Order: sequence, then structure tokens, then C-alpha cells
Amino acid sequence: MSERTVLLLGASGLIGRFVTDDLRARGFRVVGVARSMSPGQRMSALDIELPILTLDAAALTRLLSEHAVDVVVNCLGVLQDSPGSNTRAVHRDFVARLLQAIGGSGRAIRLVHISIPGTAEADRTAFATTKREAERLIGASGIPHAILRPGFVVAPSAYGGSAMLRALAAFPIDLPAKEMATPIQPVAIEDISATIAWLAARDIDDAAVRAVSWDLMQAEPVTMAGVVKPFRHAFGTAGWPRIAMPRFMLDLGAKLGDAASYLGWMPPMRSTAIAELRRGVIGDPSAWIAATGIAPKTMAEAIGRHPANIQDKWFARLFLVKALIVASLVAFWLVSGFIALFVSYRAAAGILTAHNFPPALVDPITIGTSLMDMSIGILIAFRRTAAVGLIAGIFASLGYMVGAAILTPDLWIEPLGALVKTGPAIVLMVVALLMLDNR
Repeated sequence: MSERTVLLLGASGLIGRFVTDDLRARGFRVVGVARSMSPGQRMSALDIELPILTLDAAALTRLLSEHAVDVVVNCLGVLQDSPGSNTRAVHRDFVARLLQAIGGSGRAIRLVHISIPGTAEADRTAFATTKREAERLIGASGIPHAILRPGFVVAPSAYGGSAMLRALAAFPIDLPAKEMATPIQPVAIEDISATIAWLAARDIDDAAVRAVSWDLMQAEPVTMAGVVKPFRHAFGTAGWPRIAMPRFMLDLGAKLGDAASYLGWMPPMRSTAIAELRRGVIGDPSAWIAATGIAPKTMAEAIGRHPANIQDKWFARLFLVKALIVASLVAFWLVSGFIALFVSYRAAAGILTAHNFPPALVDPITIGTSLMDMSIGILIAFRRTAAVGLIAGIFASLGYMVGAAILTPDLWIEPLGALVKTGPAIVLMVVALLMLDNR
């Protein structure tokens, strides 16, 4: 087999990153494309950052021709609509342009498209309906293709749902009983990559795989509890007593996750994720197994039979706490500024007056510092500016501490210890800053 060139779209995601690296290890030439990649993900000159979703059909055709592409693997996807994320634009409209580009490239190209299991009749979310629309476009295109519908993906990396699994395993909590009993058919990410490699090696004229749609998953369904159980064994928490989360708390958490997504965050617990969980993740992998000869890994094989290491444990314990840390810092800065400006303005200004500040400076300083505090809270609230807000908060806090030591040193020994408490707040902001990365 001559070296095949694979164009992988979405090379920074959970599936896309693993498949990119795995196919390269198998000898394929893989051009990995993503809108953005972390420095650690740019492992090759063939890892390219492009605004892929904004490219028209002509630009996509040029991309295919420039790299002499034989196989396109589309791993692009978004969970639900939010600022900067549009399910229809990503799942349907982009696929329509991609099919046009492949058809007009003059090259024999196979499209491997990552979709979702289930039936159109059970689709209730924009995520699912737009995924299904893309499948119909691909099926009607006449282009050689394989539509892969993975089950619940289990991967070494922790992101989204896989990160939530680890968090559930690390804490003495469960989802509500009905959700824990939802039928789930998991799949190891290694099996997804092996399938794509198998397809990429096939001749484009192979009639047996010219147009296939496969469910990729274990043959026998388990439950969400069954998926979490091996993680609990790995974390050493299998014997812990558990408290089932009330259903209303799960729904409330999803609504809060939806709200956070409008600020640029990508929490795994959102309305779409819960809706998809409640309908189950099931399918029929028999056609896939028969065609490829791949024996799906069990949950124990996918996770590994060794105990979780300290990195796994720290991540799992901190994953849910991250949201609490960020939210508490946003509240800390917003509320402290609001109180000083609108609730206890006289008391705040009185502190400066009592320490002999020039009267002309009392109001500007009180108003300015209050507005600064609220601005820091707003910056932290938005994902895009969170790092700037945290750094500003650290320097502002240090400024308050140094300024007080010089101008009003007696505030250090006042009974409520406001300045003494600023030190731990700085440490918490440093922790939040170190935890901002998603991938």
C-alpha cells in the first residue's frame, strides 16, 4: 500500500487528537486541521490551525488538492447552540460544503464521518437532528463514505463526558437512579481509530465499503452505573456509600451549564448532554464487527486494570471543583465592588477619611476601586478573558495589601482580618489560573 494521505478535521478534539496520532503511528500521512490547538497538540508540521468552519467549498477544494488527500475524516461537532457554536452550521452546512468540495476536487476521496448512534425518530435535540441531516446529505451524495456512530466513548484523555465519569467515580455521589440505569453501549477510542485505519487502507473502488453506516460499540449494553463502576475500582472508591443526586439538581446543573456556555465556557453538564444521556446510547454493532473483524474492547480493557495514578485522582477531584472556584471568584469580586459602591459606600469612604486621605481623593478612590473590583469579576466570568481577569485580580489584591501596609498598617490587625484573608484569595486565583486549560 502506498502512503495514504488523511485529512482529519477536528484534530484538537477527544476523538480527533487520538486518531491523528494513532494513524501517524500506523504509517499514514495525516494532515490534522483544527480551529485552534494547544501548543502541546501541534506535534507535527502537518498540524494546521485554520478557521475550517468558515471556509467555502472552493477553499476546501484547494485544501484537498494542496495535500493530495485520499481520505477525509470529519470529527467536527458541537454539543449545542451557544455564542460561537451553531449545531446546524457545524453539522449540516459545513458537511454540505465539504461534500461539494470532495465532488469537485477531481480526486477519488473517501469520507469517514463521525456521527451519533440512535434513530431519527428518537432525536429530540438540535445536536441529534442536525447530525442526522448530515447523514442524509452524505448518503445522497454518491461519494464513497463511511458513517461511524460511536457509542459512549471511553478514552485515556479526560474531556467532556469522559471527564464527568471520572468526577463521579472520585466522589461519593451518583446521578439520579433513573439516569444511572440508562442503557449504554461504550466503545474504546482505540477501536474507533482502528476502524478508521482499516477504512483508510481499503481501495477506493472496494464495493464492500463504498457506502457503509456502522454503529461502533460493545455488543451488549450496560448501564451508566456499569460504565462508572470500572472507574470506581480504578480510583479505589468502589466500596464507598453513595448519595443519589435529586433529579431537580441534575436539571438545575444543566441549566447552569447552559448559562455558562453563553459566557464561553464548555461545561459537560448541559441540557443537550442530559437529554442525550436520558435516551440512552445504544445500537447494533454486528455489521461493523463482521466487516472489520474488530473485537470491541470491554470496559475493563478500555480503562485498564491498573489503579488510577495520582494525576488521575487529582484531575477527577478538581474537575467539578473548578466551576465552584471560578464562580466563587466571580462572586467575590462583583459583590465586594457592589457593596462598597452601592450598599456601604459611606463606610468604605469613611475608612479613607479616618486615615487622613485628602478629601478630594476619597470619592474618586472609593468609586474607582469599586468599579475595578466589579470589572475584574466580569473579566473572570467570561472564558475568553478569564486569564486576564485572574491576573488583574492577583495584582489588584497585592496592590491592596502593599498599599495598606504603607498607608494604613493598622488595617492588618483589625478584628475581621480583611487584609489577612486577601492572601488565601490570591492563592485561589493562582489555582484557578492553572486550571483554565480544557485540553
